[in-house]
Amino acid sequence: MKINKILLAGTMLFAGASMMAQETVTEYTYNPNWYIQGQIGGQETVGESSFGHLFSPNAQIAVGYNFNPYFGLRLAVNAWQSKGWIDVNNANIHSGWKWNYVAPTVDAVVNLSNVFGGYKPNRLVEVDFLAGIGANIGFSNGEAADVNSALLAAHSIGLENLWSGTKARFVGQAGLDLNFNVSKHVAIGLEVMANMLSDGYNSKKAGNPDWYVNGLLGVKYTFGDKYTETTRTVEVPVADPKVIERIIERVVETPAPAPVEEVKAEILRRDVFFRINTATISKDEMNKVTEVAEFLKSHPNAKVEITGYADKGTGTMAINLRLSKQRAQIVANTLKDKFGIPADRMVVKSMGEEAFQPYSDPVDNRVAICVCE
Repeated sequence: MKINKILLAGTMLFAGASMMAQETVTEYTYNPNWYIQGQIGGQETVGESSFGHLFSPNAQIAVGYNFNPYFGLRLAVNAWQSKGWIDVNNANIHSGWKWNYVAPTVDAVVNLSNVFGGYKPNRLVEVDFLAGIGANIGFSNGEAADVNSALLAAHSIGLENLWSGTKARFVGQAGLDLNFNVSKHVAIGLEVMANMLSDGYNSKKAGNPDWYVNGLLGVKYTFGDKYTETTRTVEVPVADPKVIERIIERVVETPAPAPVEEVKAEILRRDVFFRINTATISKDEMNKVTEVAEFLKSHPNAKVEITGYADKGTGTMAINLRLSKQRAQIVANTLKDKFGIPADRMVVKSMGEEAFQPYSDPVDNRVAICVCE
């Protein structure tokens, strides 16, 4: 006679993502902002003399507006003094002169740190590229007139582009601004700017543009908060147990069969790590991909799930989403092209930066996780 069927609880396998946990995420929203900047330093006018003979004081004040983390505009007024020099041995003239100027310019400002390193609101050092146009208005050129008179008296030689009164010229400029953020509102900066003007700025004729280079040290003050910090709670998946049940039938009239050993499915996991901002498999990490391929070949019914991740602490959301997709896909392509694993045995996923981060160390989250089952 047979007894009723008995339900026995089987092995608990942790899989799936039906349970959820909560995690706090901090987000930063950039706020467009105004700033004012005051600087002082020196200028070297490019001319026919050794460095230092044409060095003069220089100052600048500027007002700017940052539209986003990457681009802004600045109105600057640079002023003080420039110098010229002439060396005519046969006229026994070895003399320099100076004059004053004021140069208002409009500059485009590109934040190179955010463009190439991703937006980070708490970055200590930032580098800006500046390029602009404007006018250079020169005045008080009396010393050049005195040198010209001496040249004419000694050897009938004069300064061919001597100017007097007030002289305005077009100026183009480009340079770099290195800023150290000492607080949310205050930064100390070092700026180096090269300026190009038409020939004759220094009262001499050279047949090519005249140049001067400004080196300035100053302070920048930003009005208002450059960013808004918010926190929110997101749900991330955690594993929940699934119970597999087996039905064992026993016949009492005959000897019980020998116990059958339950066969558990083999699972292989390999984590393929990547360097920052790359989706290229290194030589060491390729060994892990090889182990995944060998497991799949020795288990014809097994499949692999490949999930790409990116470190949410670096880069932008768009960059991290792209990197996580590329990292998962490069592993899948390598399994298919190099080892001949069919595409229908692979499931490819990417989690970007908003999803669950598998590791506590941000560096380890630049990874593609392969689970064969």
